[in-house]
Amino acid sequence: MLDYLVRNACLPGENTLVDIAVGQGKIIKIATSLTGDVPVFDAEGQLISMGFVESHLHLDKACILDRAKNKTGTLQGAISAVANAKSGFTEDDIYARGARVLEKAVTEGTNAVRTQVEIDPGIGLAGFNAIKRLKADYAWAIDLEICVFPQEGLFNYPGTEELLREALDNGADLLGGCPYMDTDPEGQILRLFEMAHDYDVDLDFHLDFDLDASWRHLDAVAKQAIAFGWQGRVMIGHVTKLSVLPKAELDETIAIMRDAGIGLTVLPATDLFLTGRDHEHTVPCGVAPAHKLTQHGVCCTIATNNVLNPFTPYGDCSLSRMANLYANVSQLSTEAELENCFAMVSDAPAKLLGKPTKIAVNEAASFIVLPAQSRAQVISEISRPIWGMKDGRVTFEHPVAKLIRP
Repeated sequence: MLDYLVRNACLPGENTLVDIAVGQGKIIKIATSLTGDVPVFDAEGQLISMGFVESHLHLDKACILDRAKNKTGTLQGAISAVANAKSGFTEDDIYARGARVLEKAVTEGTNAVRTQVEIDPGIGLAGFNAIKRLKADYAWAIDLEICVFPQEGLFNYPGTEELLREALDNGADLLGGCPYMDTDPEGQILRLFEMAHDYDVDLDFHLDFDLDASWRHLDAVAKQAIAFGWQGRVMIGHVTKLSVLPKAELDETIAIMRDAGIGLTVLPATDLFLTGRDHEHTVPCGVAPAHKLTQHGVCCTIATNNVLNPFTPYGDCSLSRMANLYANVSQLSTEAELENCFAMVSDAPAKLLGKPTKIAVNEAASFIVLPAQSRAQVISEISRPIWGMKDGRVTFEHPVAKLIRP
């Protein structure tokens, strides 16, 4: 049954190096001094972790800077630029750009992704069909979960609901929303909960993406989560309004989210790039304080969101870099704080997507090797994985840089 041995592995929280035996796609034994006539990888005391999990990534509109420019740098500028470019998207075009991003993600240690796919009469199901193909073609390296959503509105864009339902009938895994783009935001929220109930799927909203704390849609989402019994099945992304709340109001909001079982996805690169464009000085960062929410039991994740498009004109799909960016912006430095940042790109999103969170016997042999001895070190040094496997098969190698001395 033995197919592979990993020697001298450092597991999180363990003081002793161990060997890991892999067979038939699973971890079959963890012990010291294991032997077997099979290929061997010596981890040399480096950290072994479950792969990173990307909880919010737009594959369908990635890598389009050559055809879509955000001249204002604002959220509306990005939405308009993509909407104009989207009319020229084809299924094969979306597939090719999505494959480019997925391959980057794999070599950066990610082996599971929740991807957001835009559905409306303008693009039809071209994006969804392309991502379905990617899901099948890259299953050897990465698990892809498809969230379909109405980026340009639901009630103001007739025909969108029918297409969302068609996608759900044909394999979409969950449903997303974007209330701030709708003529009837609370109506969209209610309708999406009704659809989620019809199909028994989770929900993932783009929400409250500005700095005006005088109004928000979070309360409507929380109300419906409780009304429909969808606690623990709802995520909200961006929510930059949280970054400007005084402590008392933030504490109250955290209690609302905890009671409604709503989780938060923070998207540092996009939120930093788009926020505060109307400020000439003292520019706010717009990054929601996820680390404060996790202290109260709220599920929080850190994710990439966009790669090389008008929303985020850069990106390499490195979640260790994204977690480091969040830690830097949030001024985190202790071992526990950095460990929590690691958890927000590994444990929390893995649980969200129904994936294992720990290296353990009988779990799938899907893990990565990181040049570090602790999870906090991975974040502080932006450690890039040097090797990884999924379901017992090596999927990438990314050797550590080598000095060529004189």
